[in-house]
Amino acid sequence: MYLVFDIGKTNKKCFLFDENYQEIWKGYAQFPEMEDEDGFPCDDLAAIVKWIKTTLNRLLQQYKHEIKKINFSTYGASFVHVDRKGKVLTPLYNYLKPYPLEVLTSFYQKYGSKKKIAQATASPASGMLNSGLQLYWLKETQAELYSNIRWSLHFPQYLSYLLTGIPVSDFTSVGCHTSLWDYQKQDYHDWVYAEGIHHKLPPIVGTNTSIRRKIAEQFLDIGVGIHDSSSALLPYLKSTRQPFLLFSTGTWSIALNPFNNSELSQKGLKKGELNYMQINGNPIRASRLFLGKEYSLQLKKLRKYYKMGKKAHRKIKFKETIYQQLMKNFQHHFAFDAINVKRSSPKTTDLSSFATFEMAYHQLMLELVELQVTYAERVIGKTAVKKIFIDGGFADNDLFVKLLTRHFQDLKIRTTQSPSGSALGAAMVLSEEPISSDFLKKQYAMKKY
Repeated sequence: MYLVFDIGKTNKKCFLFDENYQEIWKGYAQFPEMEDEDGFPCDDLAAIVKWIKTTLNRLLQQYKHEIKKINFSTYGASFVHVDRKGKVLTPLYNYLKPYPLEVLTSFYQKYGSKKKIAQATASPASGMLNSGLQLYWLKETQAELYSNIRWSLHFPQYLSYLLTGIPVSDFTSVGCHTSLWDYQKQDYHDWVYAEGIHHKLPPIVGTNTSIRRKIAEQFLDIGVGIHDSSSALLPYLKSTRQPFLLFSTGTWSIALNPFNNSELSQKGLKKGELNYMQINGNPIRASRLFLGKEYSLQLKKLRKYYKMGKKAHRKIKFKETIYQQLMKNFQHHFAFDAINVKRSSPKTTDLSSFATFEMAYHQLMLELVELQVTYAERVIGKTAVKKIFIDGGFADNDLFVKLLTRHFQDLKIRTTQSPSGSALGAAMVLSEEPISSDFLKKQYAMKKY
């Protein structure tokens, strides 16, 4: 059996799979956020670790000698910094935490323009989301603390380190918008060596590496962890050979195209493109849109304006009559809060034109999908994509899916239902067993459009 801890920003999950990747058991947890030294909210690492250890001990007792392999999938852009004894030295800083302008300015003055660094590292300039810059920030602002750091471990690798005691890095974490990795050199960027930061980063090993350890009188193979976006892609890569695009949707909607081998241009970076990395170090062209966050913010406004309950939107299905009415003289009515829109849009959200909640909701989805299509087309580029897979929260959204099918009429659209997607990839990476071509159909409740 495979045991996988899948740590998201909101939900902390645990899955147990058998050898055929059938789900045997699952558990969920949520923890209140804590605050870092500046009062900015962040995940409570100690609470997460306690939950993982408690859950692990309980499952090892319940499924004694049946669990053979353990792995971890987590969100990216997060480091855990430990001293020589493995003691955690800082909070698990939130990637949305504002980055001090003076520190950022000094970095680019030393090592080149934002454009130059962004293109070399395939990482749009994004402050704390460029997790490598978190290390530069610590070095510049907390020199004594920085000097005590022995290892800076990406979040998945830290959770693995808890069980193995062996610090490592992996490609999927190093290559995801960190500003650390020079994609042309296939090595850390020159600035990493110039700052000596490479001494804080453990050796890079293959993401399919496992380390054998004895825990609770059982010998277990412990994986080194994997970044959740790369992990979510893995079951699709293993089960289909035709070029495809994956929409991994949630708080972020990430369009992933592992078949786009073109060089990432300045124009692409400016428009939200970036690279993630496959387990073998090859790039995955991607675009990242804060779609789920924007959707939730705007939905609150709709519910308040129309005095609707929290679940009212779930009953709304795509209606052709409303679609045609809105498209006749289409205009933008929503002022987005979480997404920086490069178009003329209203300064405030205007709902006065819509008589019903249903009509306003259709308008919201039209505007969000319009953005999503733009981001997806950039990532597709000249790739001969045949299929689009949609997983995550928006796979259940009837308007999102049907509006996408209207635009991509020449492509096969498939929605998939797998709350264990990232976890499943983390299990698969520890096995060399092939999977059947109908795996997605059987395991993911795939639906055709």
